[in-house]
Amino acid sequence: MKLSEYMLSLGEKARAASNELLKTTSNEKNLALSAISDSIFENKSEIMKANNKDLIEGEKKGLDAALLDRLRLTDTGIEMILQGLNQVLALPDPIGNLEQLSYRPNGLQVGKMRVPIGVIGIIYESRPNVTVDAAALCLKSGNSVILRGGSEAFHSNRSLAQSISQGLKKTGQNQSSVQFIESTDRKYVKELVSMKDFIDVLVPRGGKSLIELLSKEAKIPLIKHLDGNCHVYIHSDADLSKAKKIAINAKTQRFGVCNAMETLLVDIALKEKIVSQLAESFLAEGVELRLCEGSLEIVGLKDNV
Repeated sequence: MKLSEYMLSLGEKARAASNELLKTTSNEKNLALSAISDSIFENKSEIMKANNKDLIEGEKKGLDAALLDRLRLTDTGIEMILQGLNQVLALPDPIGNLEQLSYRPNGLQVGKMRVPIGVIGIIYESRPNVTVDAAALCLKSGNSVILRGGSEAFHSNRSLAQSISQGLKKTGQNQSSVQFIESTDRKYVKELVSMKDFIDVLVPRGGKSLIELLSKEAKIPLIKHLDGNCHVYIHSDADLSKAKKIAINAKTQRFGVCNAMETLLVDIALKEKIVSQLAESFLAEGVELRLCEGSLEIVGLKDNV
């Protein structure tokens, strides 16, 4: 099938599924999410095999350690995916929720009601868990979704998408509610971001270059994020024992994830109490430190810089 024909098929199926989701009850959506969780658990070994294939290919391509870490699915990683699904399942259904109801002078009652967007296109990189997170959130909010993951996680994403499809089928839901683009060719991304007749909004999740590319080429409304810097601040009134654990965990639990701490700010009143201890702990974990002049003096490194 030609690229244009393939993408047209995805779009038509996504729109039809979106219309069906408008009539899907909260209970039906939750049953589908539960079935998806069961399918992922049942297919765990196949998902891990697919992920291992991505890791082997990634190592051959020379992917750095941080990217490989984001890509890797362990037993714990699968368990976290399932936990995330259960968290979404437990959320109240946002659809139909009424807010800010008020009466106008003529007696007319006006308010806001939450409704589905329709069809969402999500383009993301590296982390396979996004396949499940995105699908679950879209289903919960009554939206169909077309997913396009990064090429480095293609086999993992496809395997997870197959489990999602199985879960939808088990509960009689339209399997086209969640569709995964079965190609790593970037031409499919260019086609996706121009499908204004079928996709209502695009959500990119990735690095700066991806956001810039989509901002230039998208012909569809785009919800984008900008550059960020993850901070942790330790206040003078903080429980220092707890604060040290939080700061160290925020950086060292996993170095490669996007929410790992990048900047640690310490109240100046604590400089003699905690800075040296933190520096020692970070260095012991292999963290590269870039300190301000005051911190360099405290840890006794200023003369060595």
